[in-house]
Amino acid sequence: MLATAHAPVDNTVMNSLAHLQPQLESGLDALALPTTLAPRLLDYLALLDRWNKAYNLTAIRDPREMLVKHLLDSLAMHAHVEPGRLADLGTGPGLPGIPLAIAKPRLQVALVESNGKKARFLREAVRQLQLDNARVLESRAEEVDEPGAFDLITARALDRLAGILAVGGHLLAADGQLLAMKGPRVDEEVAELPAGWALAAVHKLTVPGLDGERHLVVVSRKNP
Repeated sequence: MLATAHAPVDNTVMNSLAHLQPQLESGLDALALPTTLAPRLLDYLALLDRWNKAYNLTAIRDPREMLVKHLLDSLAMHAHVEPGRLADLGTGPGLPGIPLAIAKPRLQVALVESNGKKARFLREAVRQLQLDNARVLESRAEEVDEPGAFDLITARALDRLAGILAVGGHLLAADGQLLAMKGPRVDEEVAELPAGWALAAVHKLTVPGLDGERHLVVVSRKNP
């Protein structure tokens, strides 16, 4: 049984995923994250696995595949996420927002999701995982009325860079940044950036257990 310092999710589901803890701890170690995060991350994975059977929150069904493609993939960007306020646009079942909120308690995360069933799952996950640093905004990103309220926005699978900025750029503070997980080629998307925005950096990421290249693209305003 996984020992945690918080209220656990259903023990039967948790125990069914306990065999994944060594793989998760190995991945966390490779990402230079403390392995003590593993129990809470597995709690989240167990909750997602249980709800996914009824609500189809993600197309990935195998928990071991979820561990790599959801948890570790989301956490691969952690070194480039400073404490502050982050809006995760189109977060779906909470990716990357919930893993980042678990790993970075000083990060304040707004989980933005317009789909009702996904938003219900997010509220339950925030409650059960006792994530005091996360809140759910059941809304389309362009309708979130918090202009300039965030240091960072991210969107794991929402749109191309220009599309993300079109719906969420208003949420960023003057010196705020978009952090977007992308594949190996971003030249075309960078060329599409709207006026007033520029590429700030591209960081190559390594996701333990995942084949293929991942990059974190950082976009900021010109001369903020």
